[in-house]
Amino acid sequence: MSARILDGRAVASRVWRDLSERVAALGEEAPPRLAIVRFAGNGPADVYATSLARAARSIGVEPVEVRPPEGVGQNDVAARIAALNRDPLVSGIVIAQPIPEQLETDAVLALIDPAKDVDGATPLNVGRLARGEAAFAPATALAVMAILRTSGIPIAGRRAVVVGRSAVVGRPVASLLLGADATVMVCHTRTRNLARETRRAEILVVAAGSPGLIRPEMVNRSAVVVDCGINTTRDGIVGDVDYATVRPVVSAITPVPGGVGPVTTMVLLQQTVESAERAAEERRHHAERFDVPTHAPVEER
Repeated sequence: MSARILDGRAVASRVWRDLSERVAALGEEAPPRLAIVRFAGNGPADVYATSLARAARSIGVEPVEVRPPEGVGQNDVAARIAALNRDPLVSGIVIAQPIPEQLETDAVLALIDPAKDVDGATPLNVGRLARGEAAFAPATALAVMAILRTSGIPIAGRRAVVVGRSAVVGRPVASLLLGADATVMVCHTRTRNLARETRRAEILVVAAGSPGLIRPEMVNRSAVVVDCGINTTRDGIVGDVDYATVRPVVSAITPVPGGVGPVTTMVLLQQTVESAERAAEERRHHAERFDVPTHAPVEER
């Protein structure tokens, strides 16, 4: 019997409907804006930014594309992000990666106001997540949790194994699973006998960036497998799990494409809308206290 397919597109559709209603409820008082910073000459980042902007428009969030010129320096980038931080109508800021080699990636990400860091990339939000505190988290990690919860997969008390320790997926998803009361093990390239560990997993999250890494002999029949891998091969886009051979021997699995990817975009927009709602509430409180207009002018950049 084949595994249950955890359809990310269906989950994303549910989130889309909810966000569309929430954006409409904000009305014209505070139209959410998502600033997307993308650098010149970066094909993958262009594809990502275009897709994100399209999804934002579909729920009523206005994308604001910021395109620094080729060869831009750190000071110029800092000034552009500072302007976005100050703009009261920008609810979220995301930087399409990879970032050009002449810039320091960590330093660029640290420039974002944590309150507008809707992809959970700033050191402050990373630290808050690691401490189990409320914070914006990386969208892919949140997408994993959204798929599990929406699909009714129990998490508390279960043994979860995460393959991959990156700062954008592996580590944050481990923190989120731990916060949901799973017993978590993180595996990586130096893990001895990886198959022994993955076979013990009741929830297996794979984010290693290695196509076909997980094979059928590495899983058990009760496992729920969430594949975060997106790898371009001659056969098209594939995940880190050998889907065709693993699907028949586990209880549930996400496909690639159509699994984690669509949900990642929606949860990033969800955090953008949450930021907009918080800002709108703060403006209302300020207006009630000082009797001033709630609509703030857009700062020119």
